[in-house]
Amino acid sequence: MIISQQPSRRQPGRLYRLVSGHARLAWEVLCRLPALARWPVRQVLLKQLYFTGTESIGTIGVVGFVVGLIVITQINNLVGRNEVLTIEIMIWTIVRELGPLLSAIVIIGRSSSAFASELSSMQVNGEIKSLRSMAISPISYLVLPRVLAMTLASIALTFYFQVVAISTGWAVTAMRMDIALSSEIINFFEIITFREIAASLLKSAVFGMLVSLVSCYHGMRRKSAMTEVPQAVSQAVIRSLMAVFVGDGIVTVLVF
Repeated sequence: MIISQQPSRRQPGRLYRLVSGHARLAWEVLCRLPALARWPVRQVLLKQLYFTGTESIGTIGVVGFVVGLIVITQINNLVGRNEVLTIEIMIWTIVRELGPLLSAIVIIGRSSSAFASELSSMQVNGEIKSLRSMAISPISYLVLPRVLAMTLASIALTFYFQVVAISTGWAVTAMRMDIALSSEIINFFEIITFREIAASLLKSAVFGMLVSLVSCYHGMRRKSAMTEVPQAVSQAVIRSLMAVFVGDGIVTVLVF
């Protein structure tokens, strides 16, 4: 009985430390926003935007095309030539859920592990300590640009994913069901609401912020050996996925 009780006693304290640690990091990032006025910080921001955003366009485009093809094929098999219902289901699946969620998963696989690995290696090699000795804040120079870059890239990539997936859906429906493409486009913009667009953008921003904070948190934790770097990367990826799904559930309940 003693062995079975120990995890239950430790778990709440461990969870509290984890949540409070992320909250403190988020607060420190927010307090250091004025550092963006400095060119070296903006330069890091631009590099991270290129790495997280621009270099992910190809992957996001392929995923968006395949998802749009799969989703619209299933919808057509389910509802047939019902154009209005087809568009409504596309909005429910791609705009509300799959766009922000799958974009976040691609970002986690590509950038979350990279953030955690890079920052962990800098921690072990003493580079972060050297920054502090030169009176350079690691939060301002390393964490702030990464958090902001991933948040902005998440919004842009989600929008791009949705454009590719929905355009694929329009094209496939027009070919398979002999429905005018212009009619699909007009009906789509008549049915979609500002609330659904805003919710999609809100989700993508929340996901980008959560993933970046989790990745940087595990990368910035104190380490003494290179053997701890893979552990930090694994924790960053797994907990980023958990944070995204929890955030998705909360935003969906609050908005819809």
